[in-house]
Amino acid sequence: MTVSDSTTTGGIHVRQDGPRDAPALLLIHGTGASLRTWDPMVPLLTGSLRVIRVDLPGCGRSAPPEGAGYALPDQAGRVAAALDRLGVEQAVVAGHSSGGMIATALAEQRSGLVTALALINTGPGMAAYIADELTIGPAQWPDLTDEQLRRLLSPAFRAGFEIPQAFVDETRGMNLQTFAATSQAGRAYLEERVLPERLAALGKPLLVIFGEDDRRWRSSSAAEYRAVPGAEVELLPGSGHSPNVEDPSRTAALLLAFSAV
Repeated sequence: MTVSDSTTTGGIHVRQDGPRDAPALLLIHGTGASLRTWDPMVPLLTGSLRVIRVDLPGCGRSAPPEGAGYALPDQAGRVAAALDRLGVEQAVVAGHSSGGMIATALAEQRSGLVTALALINTGPGMAAYIADELTIGPAQWPDLTDEQLRRLLSPAFRAGFEIPQAFVDETRGMNLQTFAATSQAGRAYLEERVLPERLAALGKPLLVIFGEDDRRWRSSSAAEYRAVPGAEVELLPGSGHSPNVEDPSRTAALLLAFSAV
């Protein structure tokens, strides 16, 4: 039976869609986002998969972390604990942008839980990062107009993409401390060891999806993942940093085929 529900466990908000007896696909959003990032794709996945989405600590409806901070291994540990409470023993894990780093950290911690990894526009290392041109201070944040917020969000999409109002509204409610801390944690994780090296050591099946028109990470850097034995690398012409939003049909089709292997 196909069921949809939402719950909060251990401070982590979790949304489940699809048959509970189907193979599990965990979706992890990127920095400054929430599980709503995946909304356009979910209906395309739930025919054959149990789709599980999480709001990372301090994002969406999840509480900021207590005790340990925003370090990526800590965030991955909280996600693992939430899956344990749901009784999920194995899952394919897909992450968008920095969510791909957390997916990797999760596989490093819990090899038996993660059967395969899919990274969507996740830069392999900081050398591939394209610096943001627009910065906003905390004092300016409450007075930003929708137009200014769209300018802030624009590098996360291909040029000319019409950013949905729901994303603008969500950004307005974003916790800037969480955004800054998570960004710093992602940088520290990549500077410690680049993702292709981490993934090669894990020996997990790997799918890398990259929008060719990404304005946050150089899309040419996707080729670096070919250093991982057996990795599949798919470039999506016409898509930017967020093909899960910009081109959900093609992105979901790639995930479905990968999850079925």
